[in-house]
Amino acid sequence: MVGFIFIIPLYPKLPFRMVDYTYIAIRLEDIYVAFIYFVFAIQLIRKKEWFNFQYLLLFVLFWISVFISFYLGFFVQKTIVIQNVGFLNSLRRIEYMGIFFVFASSVRTRKDVIYYLRFILATIAIVTVYGLGQKYLGWPAVQTMNPEYAKGYLLVLDAWARISSTFGGHYDLAAYLIFFIPFLLALTIRVNKWFYILVLLALSNIALSASRVSYGAYVLSSFPFLLYFRKWKLLIITILATVGLTFLSSNLTQRINRTFQTKQIFIDKTTGQTTVPRRLRPDDLPIGDYIPNKVNVENSATDVYSNGISNINLNSTDVKAVKLNILDEVRTEARKTGRVLTKSEEDKLVDEAFRNMRVVSAVIPDISVATRLQVEWPRAINAFLQYPLFGKGPSSITEATDNDYLRWLGEFGLVGTALFIFILGKLFFSLFFAAQKNTPDQILLWGILTGFFGLLINASMIDIFEASKVAFVFWMIMGIIVGYLTNLKSRPKVDRPLG
Repeated sequence: MVGFIFIIPLYPKLPFRMVDYTYIAIRLEDIYVAFIYFVFAIQLIRKKEWFNFQYLLLFVLFWISVFISFYLGFFVQKTIVIQNVGFLNSLRRIEYMGIFFVFASSVRTRKDVIYYLRFILATIAIVTVYGLGQKYLGWPAVQTMNPEYAKGYLLVLDAWARISSTFGGHYDLAAYLIFFIPFLLALTIRVNKWFYILVLLALSNIALSASRVSYGAYVLSSFPFLLYFRKWKLLIITILATVGLTFLSSNLTQRINRTFQTKQIFIDKTTGQTTVPRRLRPDDLPIGDYIPNKVNVENSATDVYSNGISNINLNSTDVKAVKLNILDEVRTEARKTGRVLTKSEEDKLVDEAFRNMRVVSAVIPDISVATRLQVEWPRAINAFLQYPLFGKGPSSITEATDNDYLRWLGEFGLVGTALFIFILGKLFFSLFFAAQKNTPDQILLWGILTGFFGLLINASMIDIFEASKVAFVFWMIMGIIVGYLTNLKSRPKVDRPLG
C-alpha cells in the first residue's frame, strides 16, 4: 500500500494508451490499481482481509446506478455517442472509489495509521518541493489540460504559466493541497510546530497554481478551523503568510482582480451583435462574452457617434480593439467574394461599421466564469431537465462541467446524485461525530473534516471527484479514517495522538 501512496500523487500522467474520441487516456497507474484490486480480491477469498460492509451496499448501489445511466444513455436515449468512452467513464467510478475498501481493510491498529501517515506527509513534501522546482528551476510538467498536452509531452513552464507539480493541472494540485492543509495545521498544533513548514510549502504552491476557487476554499476552510480552536497566534501568522504569498504571485492577484471587470460593450445597431474588446496577452485574463442582465444593459446603450460627435466616454484602447475586430470581419467577407480591398477602402468600411454601433459599460466576468455560466452549467442543467431520473449518462456532457454537483445531475440524474451525496454525507457526519469526542486525536479528525469541507467548496467550480489523483487520494484517506474509527471501539484508550 505504500507504493500506492507514492505512485498516485507522484507519477506523472503519462498516457499508456490513448482512448479514441477523447483525450482521456489509460495510464500505468490504472494497471497498477487493477493489480491492487486483484491482490485484494485474492486476500478476501483467502479471508486474509476483512471487508467494511457498512459502506459496501451504498457504494454498490451507486455503481449500479452509474451503469444504468450508461445503459440508458447509450442503448435507449442515444445520448452517449461513443460506447467505449461512456463505459470507461462509468468504470472509473469503481476504480477511484474501490480503493476506499482496500485501505479501510488494511487498518487494524493505530500503528497502521501512523505508518501510512508518515508516507503521506513525505509525499506532500515531495509534491510541494517539485512544484517550486517547476516554477524556479525549470523542472518539467506533464499536463492534461488540453488534447495536445494530454499526449504526454514534457513541458517547461514559462513565466506566466501556473504550476501543476506532478498533477495533470493546476486545479488538481490546488485541490489536493487544500484537502491536506487543515490537517497539517492540526499536526502543527497537536504534534510538532515544524509541520508548519509543510503548510508554508503548500500555501506557496496554491499561490503559484493561481487557482482562485481553491484559494477561496482554503480561506473558507483553514481560517475557520483555526478560529474554532482559538489558535490566535497561528491564525495571525497564517493570515500574514497567506497575504504575503498572495502578493508575491502576480498571476494569482491579477486573476482575482480580473474575475469581474467593468468593460465597454459595443452593439451593432443593425444586427444586434455584441462585441466585448479583449487584449490577449499571456499576463492577462481575457474577459468573457457573458453579459449579466443583458437586455437591460443593451437598452441603456448610447450611440458611438451622435450628430457626428464622438461619445466622450469611449475608451481609446477598447475602440482600437473593436476596430481591429471589424477589420478582420471586413477582410474575411472580402476574401469570400474574391475582392481585394485597398487600405482606404478598408478604413472606410471599418469607420462605417463602427459608426453604426452603440456602446455601454457593464460589469462582465472573465472568460473562465463566462464559460461556466454560458456553456458548461446550462448544458448540465438541460441534461438533467431532459432526463431527471438517471441523467444523460457518463461522458454525455463532454469531459468537463466545472461544477461537480451539476455534472452528477446531468450525467447520473437524481438517483445517482442522491446516492453519491448520501455516501459523502455519511462519511462527513461519521467524521463529524467522531471529532465531537474528547480524545487525543480530536483536532486531527477536525483537520481531515475541514479539508473534506474545503473539497466540497472546490467541487462547486471544479469537477474534483473526477480528477484521478485527487479522487484516489480522497478515497484512500477516507478508507484509512473509517478503518481507524471502526477499530477504535475495540482498542483500549491511550493518550498518544496519531501523529
